[in-house]
Amino acid sequence: MTSADLAVIGSGPAGLAAALTAADRGVRVTLLDAGAQAGGQFYRQPAAGLRARRPQALHHAWGTWEALRDRLATHVAAGRITHLADRHVWFVEREFRPGRVGAHALLGPGQQTSETVAADAVLLATGGYEKVLPFPGWTLPGVVTAGGAQAMLKGGLVLPGRTVVVAGTGPLLMPVAAGLAAAGAEVVAYVESVRPAGFVRHATTLAAHPGKVVEAAGYASQLLRHKVPVMVRHTVVAAHGTDRVEAVTVAALDSAGRVRPGTERRIDCDTLAVGHGMLAHTDLAESLGCAIDDTGDPFVVTDAEQRTDVDGVWAAGEATGIGGAVLALAEGEIAGYSIAAHIKGVEPRSDGWAAATRTRSRLRHFSAALATAYAPPAHWVDQVTDDTVVCRCEEVPAGAIRTATAELGATDLRTVKLLTRAGMGWCQGRICAPGVGGVAGCSPGPAKRPFARPVPLEVLAREPEGP
Repeated sequence: MTSADLAVIGSGPAGLAAALTAADRGVRVTLLDAGAQAGGQFYRQPAAGLRARRPQALHHAWGTWEALRDRLATHVAAGRITHLADRHVWFVEREFRPGRVGAHALLGPGQQTSETVAADAVLLATGGYEKVLPFPGWTLPGVVTAGGAQAMLKGGLVLPGRTVVVAGTGPLLMPVAAGLAAAGAEVVAYVESVRPAGFVRHATTLAAHPGKVVEAAGYASQLLRHKVPVMVRHTVVAAHGTDRVEAVTVAALDSAGRVRPGTERRIDCDTLAVGHGMLAHTDLAESLGCAIDDTGDPFVVTDAEQRTDVDGVWAAGEATGIGGAVLALAEGEIAGYSIAAHIKGVEPRSDGWAAATRTRSRLRHFSAALATAYAPPAHWVDQVTDDTVVCRCEEVPAGAIRTATAELGATDLRTVKLLTRAGMGWCQGRICAPGVGGVAGCSPGPAKRPFARPVPLEVLAREPEGP
């Protein structure tokens, strides 16, 4: 068992910022992450064995990553931060010892053994994951998430395919399309369901962030340079193929978000990279009893210092609402100051605190505007046929879910699950919940899973007991 003042779960932008800020102020930190290297998904690095010559070509804000990496190395060398890679945290125990929390993590690729980190406080920087909405053919090999395609390129230096359609909605799509095109893929279509006019109502907010506008313009110029066909206010209706995807059908959307009949167009491709925004990882926070806002997509509720409503538990980054890397860095820094004040009695208010607080305020407003502008088509579920598989683990089709609600009286996701097995598989609804909820016509809400990931029974039998 490892002991620390602070356990930070996740070494993406928020986790790194919190760990470094707290360590700067005398806090002993143990940093746990499922990745082999620090950086999270945003700063995902190629494996050392690949000997990438210019990894910075695949990244935005590389200089920020270098500064974080060098600070981390300095703290690790000095013994102020212990970095535990390949640790998959499956549960955080609120009272593992009197006044201490316990973070339980599965080890390595095999995940057959576990270790525990006991700490006075814990920072949840668990990030987010992609929202994927079902459509006919989405389970075909060759259909990947947009973030998955980016991860393959950043982490493995491989393309998901040679002829790619990038489709869906959200700010992630454009950099993915630009990155794939720059790496040599033929991006035969960039399909965005949002129309440019939808951003006009947020013009004032966007104008307050010229750097973001310039960044988007840069990606747009890359698409233009690589002659990528751009289709706005369009959506993927279906993917086609036998052993793998061979083509997709796209169609135009009307002002209400419905497919316009007669606008369907078939595009040949060997890969479809699709995404519909991001969701916050809230499993660990839910198991701790932290308050979750589920009025829309669920996220962890925090106060001005990134504290949750559970003593000794802070949260930062995408887990507290999707907002991007710069916002995550600011929230992590604020949490680091607050935790140092809690543990070491160091006054948190400083120039750094004030700057991070201003950044957080500005970017939360900006992120809220983007979330509104990039909402998935309102009537996406109309394209989900009864034989479309919605829950992949249990192979539950949309027709079974519709029967559960229309004929068997299901009015919530739990009842749909009990009647159809949708969400009972390996992922425990993490992937399919938005799709099942959309087809059933009910909100997914907090999942209330006891563990954040599947755990072998032998690991549970060997776990150390609490007080």
